[in-house]
Amino acid sequence: MTPHAPPQTTGPADPAAPGTATRGRRWPGAISLGGAGLVALPLSMALAVTVGAAGLSIGEVFQSFATHLGLPATPLPPLQDAIVWQLRLPRVLLAALVGGGLAVCGAVLQALTRNSLADPYLLGISSGASTGAVAVLILGLGSAATLTTGAFAGSIAAFCCVLALAGTGMTSTVRVVLAGVAVSQLFSAVTSLIVIWAGDAHSTRSVTFWLLGSLASASWSGVALCTAAAGIALAVCWTAAPTLDAFAFGRETAASLGVSPARTQLTLMVTIALSTSALVSASGAIGFVGLVVPHAVRFLVGSRHRVLLPACALYGALFLLWADTAARALFTPQEIPVGVLTALIGVPAFAAVMRRRSTTR
Repeated sequence: MTPHAPPQTTGPADPAAPGTATRGRRWPGAISLGGAGLVALPLSMALAVTVGAAGLSIGEVFQSFATHLGLPATPLPPLQDAIVWQLRLPRVLLAALVGGGLAVCGAVLQALTRNSLADPYLLGISSGASTGAVAVLILGLGSAATLTTGAFAGSIAAFCCVLALAGTGMTSTVRVVLAGVAVSQLFSAVTSLIVIWAGDAHSTRSVTFWLLGSLASASWSGVALCTAAAGIALAVCWTAAPTLDAFAFGRETAASLGVSPARTQLTLMVTIALSTSALVSASGAIGFVGLVVPHAVRFLVGSRHRVLLPACALYGALFLLWADTAARALFTPQEIPVGVLTALIGVPAFAAVMRRRSTTR
């Protein structure tokens, strides 16, 4: 039932692997890309709010913004204002926050593990969140807030299992990956058992939709939760950017440069686990964002994490924002889970990355 399984293999990093220092700083290109992204993101948000069954203009969107911000503006009719402020704007913001947060977490895990296949679900979080959400949905406990709480509790439980299974070997990449694989399989089995044992047709359909990743239940409380999660992840990881650069040369070299690899790796993994848990609890397990976006951004701006992490946050936000907009607009009146669309985009993109690497060796 897990929409995106964690990687099951590790290996020595090749010269083009995540976290390596083979690429230069590329400051001019990075500045240009950053400026373009900073302009594109708010414009994309405003445009995305206008997309939907009920047509709205950009002027009406800004009219609603101005009204709620206390600026002088003529209020929209109540129905249109509710569409903008209660339905579409929280969803647009949530898409940007989840996309940016997952991309940052993916980039950091790829550097820590020196594994091109690492993504934020490496630590069993996706499967744990799925189990928590399924338990809530199957038991019919109700509100979106309860669903979010159940998913968050499940993801934290899964990470605690990874910690317990890895034990003192938590700083070993191989042990972490193996522990994540085992815990993911365990929680996937529990999820399947709950669905088969207690699910009916309606609850099974709801569970499937959530498991594939969906932002349809976006709310302002979810936006607040994900703002904190994505903000903390970016701040902590960006502060550790020089250490992540040092990891490119291996743990021994990093230690010789004055870095404490064990403490740094554990701190960053706990930060990523908590942040990803919060993001997944609000959105479901949306795959490939944390896997593909860091590779694409690294190709454009290089591997220096001071530049890479903010760029991942920016372009991860843009990627998921437009993916979610397409998911709810392309098949109107039907809506598909955004995780389906990110997989359809992500698999060919990742195949292209792999092909490029095989030709450059």
